[in-house]
Amino acid sequence: MIAADDLIALVRNYNPKTNAALIAEAYAFGKEMHDGQFRQSGEPYFTHPVAVAAILTEQRLDDATIITALLHDTIEDTKASYKEISERFGPEVAMLVDGVTKLTNLQLSSRETKQAENFRKLFMAMSKDLRVILVKLADRLHNMRTIKAMRAEKQMQKARETMDIYAPLAGRMGMQWMREELEDLAFRVTNPDGRQSIIRRFITLQRETGDVIHRITGDMRHELDKAGIEAEVFGRAKKPYSIWRKMQEKKQGFSRLSDIYGFRVITTHDEDCYRALGVIHTRWKSVPGRFKDYISQPKSNGYRSIHTTVSGRDGKRVEVQIRTRQMHDVAETGVAAHWSYRDGVRAENPFAVDPAKWISSLTEQFDAEEDHEDFLEAVKLEMYSDQVFCFTPKGDVIKLPRGATPIDYAYAIHTRIGAACVGAKVDGIRVPLWTRLKNGQSCEIITAEGQTPQASWLEIATTGKARTAIRRALREADRERFVRLGRELARSAFEHVGRKATDKVLETAARHLRLDGRETLLARLGSAELTTHEVVQAVYPELTADEDDGIEPRRAVIGLEPGQSFERAPCCQPLPGERIIGITSRGKGVVVHAIDCERLSDFEDQPERWVDLHWEAGTHPAAYEATIDVTIGNDAGVLGRICTLIGEKKANISDLNFVDRKPDFYRLHVHVELRDIEQLHSLMLMLEAESDVASVARFREPARQDMAAR
Repeated sequence: MIAADDLIALVRNYNPKTNAALIAEAYAFGKEMHDGQFRQSGEPYFTHPVAVAAILTEQRLDDATIITALLHDTIEDTKASYKEISERFGPEVAMLVDGVTKLTNLQLSSRETKQAENFRKLFMAMSKDLRVILVKLADRLHNMRTIKAMRAEKQMQKARETMDIYAPLAGRMGMQWMREELEDLAFRVTNPDGRQSIIRRFITLQRETGDVIHRITGDMRHELDKAGIEAEVFGRAKKPYSIWRKMQEKKQGFSRLSDIYGFRVITTHDEDCYRALGVIHTRWKSVPGRFKDYISQPKSNGYRSIHTTVSGRDGKRVEVQIRTRQMHDVAETGVAAHWSYRDGVRAENPFAVDPAKWISSLTEQFDAEEDHEDFLEAVKLEMYSDQVFCFTPKGDVIKLPRGATPIDYAYAIHTRIGAACVGAKVDGIRVPLWTRLKNGQSCEIITAEGQTPQASWLEIATTGKARTAIRRALREADRERFVRLGRELARSAFEHVGRKATDKVLETAARHLRLDGRETLLARLGSAELTTHEVVQAVYPELTADEDDGIEPRRAVIGLEPGQSFERAPCCQPLPGERIIGITSRGKGVVVHAIDCERLSDFEDQPERWVDLHWEAGTHPAAYEATIDVTIGNDAGVLGRICTLIGEKKANISDLNFVDRKPDFYRLHVHVELRDIEQLHSLMLMLEAESDVASVARFREPARQDMAAR
């Protein structure tokens, strides 16, 4: 474990004016609070906060952040209180420690919590002070470095959470070195065989080709010296996970990958960057389409650099990044550069992005009441996406993620322009709305009065802002239909538990769920954004507490005589939650039909055979078959994806029949086992929303009715 004096020495290296006494006091306090606590590895627990603080000194962070690292687990895991930390170390440190504690308690990948909602809370915590997430990232990095001491299942959970959330978040914040290390540490857990395979191939390649990095680095230095450019050159092999990702994306083997080496040229001035680029392109052939100038058009997280790929020795491609020393500092520390110290004063790096502006750029397009799932999707898109730069007809620059379309461009300008978009011109030529925009193109949006967003745009748009605005517009357009469907679902759900979905009950549920009234609740219910279980539980939690036990199928129907058996009519396949009628039948007991079954007209002249029935209230097991008529596009993987979606709705496919096969579509009957009518509605709504599904309907076949019973 690093001693207090050694930690203070690390801080003094970049901040001679540090408050050494306060850091020493925090060290002693943290050590005392964690006394007697041990990590899974058997080490004293306090070794972890000290290691986190040491990681943060590498980014030259301020005293408050270093002290927060030393104390970040005290409120959660020891007897220390917020008040005590505030009194001893100041309100700023107490606020930061409390923020880190709250982030830790979010458990982003936990099944017991709603990931999307917690992800939003993470960003809200970050918006108050971005140093909270800097400490949390350092905390996660040290935990990943020491992950071997954890149980295997815990290792896998932490590794996936790191890969999904923390690694891309570090990259989005400009801390690329941390992103790469987090990804590689997680890759070591999730796919150890794949990682070892890549390392073995690297060793073999080095044995066959020698030290390629040393040779190319020497060549670059020689060419730059000849041109009189003062610069440092560094080369490295890319991380195993980075290579693995390229292999997956390009569907190529290791031997066919060309750009597995990266080189970095660090210059003194901006103009030297462009001079160095000229030297490198003169000496080696550049690869078309692999040039990006992030100096003239910086990324939104403050990153600046020139990227190019050239053909090096033996035709091997290598990636080259060219930047100044100041740009390099920001590239290494990202938004942390805002709090970095050098020689006892805050580093005034002109390229460091303002954290407040950065975080607001991610959240400004979302209302407070916006769906958490939309927010999660949008932020993940922001974190994973690289950028392209397009020009307006007036010459203004619009930044968009790679793969963006004119729809995204239109919404980036203004929501009103996006909603009224009917076409686009790229470089003066009319193009379809699904066209992928490229760097440097000029784009003009054609609008029309009366135009409204189309559902198909969701398949075209890639940015969170555009997709959220489109969804909001579609939701408003479909609101009336969703309200009607939601009302029927609510009626059925409350009847399940022996209650009525009165206006007062629905208003109470809406208030409990913090929704804006009964109509909003019904619309959310009808659009499957809210489940009937959540609505019923909001008003009658005691009636839903034990519902997971399920109702036995043999006692699912109420209204039968003692000892009387029943079976579901195959013609209408009635489901729990639907209104039903029984028809007595010789040898079959009672055949249960849905109230709207067409076959009931055959028994109108036999009223003595009719039995008034209803389903038992509560949750039924997924044991009731229903048939769905689905028409899907005839493309590779579509059927598999549809089956996966059905499975995700907890519906088991018991049979599947192709009714019609055409060159461009299939029509099929999918037999699924369901709990009730609510699950059927939810499943059909989900399928209807799929772009590869042309139509979906419940299938009933009167011809299947057994007439021998009459």
